[in-house]
Amino acid sequence: MSALSLAVQDSNTMLRRNLLHARRYPSLTLNLLLTPIMLLLLFVYIFGDVMSAGIGGGADRSEYIAYIVPGILLMTIGGTTIGTAVSVSNDMTEGIIARFRTMAIHRGSVLVGHVVGSVLQCVMSGVLVGAVAVAIGFRSTDAGVLEWLAAFGLLVLFAMALTWVAVGMGLISPNAEAASNNAMPMILLPLLSSAFIPVDTMPGWFQPIAEYQPFTPAIETLRGLLLGSEIGHNGWLAVVWCLGLAVLGYFWSTSKFNRDPK
Repeated sequence: MSALSLAVQDSNTMLRRNLLHARRYPSLTLNLLLTPIMLLLLFVYIFGDVMSAGIGGGADRSEYIAYIVPGILLMTIGGTTIGTAVSVSNDMTEGIIARFRTMAIHRGSVLVGHVVGSVLQCVMSGVLVGAVAVAIGFRSTDAGVLEWLAAFGLLVLFAMALTWVAVGMGLISPNAEAASNNAMPMILLPLLSSAFIPVDTMPGWFQPIAEYQPFTPAIETLRGLLLGSEIGHNGWLAVVWCLGLAVLGYFWSTSKFNRDPK
């Protein structure tokens, strides 16, 4: 059997291990998933009439639902990756990694298992939040098959990028609590983006903060694909952010994992 086949086999084994852990301990994933759902319901039913005025054009609550769903979907991905950071930190501090190092398995398969498992969980979480959004009135009448495929590809790419960063955060954290705190920007940054109101309605001093961060171009691209709005330069910015974060997270994580004696 070739080295590539062994690496794939070992990575598949680690993927099954992580998915079994997620199934046996669903409370963390559930808690992270409830946050974007509660925010969706809160901003639609409590603040919807007021917040809809912020998107202009005499928008009503149904239009505001369409506006915030892309941001909530990406917030869901960010929240799910916090669980990845916690899971990686637990592996590093509970001794299982030391045991893996003594076994004849591909060294990188441990991290690959975490990443692939996290991306799958992000997709499933996004589907669940999307179902809730449809149930309360979200509709995407302007999106065709190609737009839906592009939107799905963007969500997967964004999930992979954030997951590699979350893996690095888990590796540098001394315990699960620290990993959760270190990864909090994953769910806080969407609150400082165009997820809930347009950037141009924010105070002038704050607009650059909201505009020049990874979530805003990704949200605007997803919004354009699903709702038919203008994407402009946000499409290539979102891809550049995703690829840049994925590469940075990959080299950071593998470097830390390979030299960590634990």
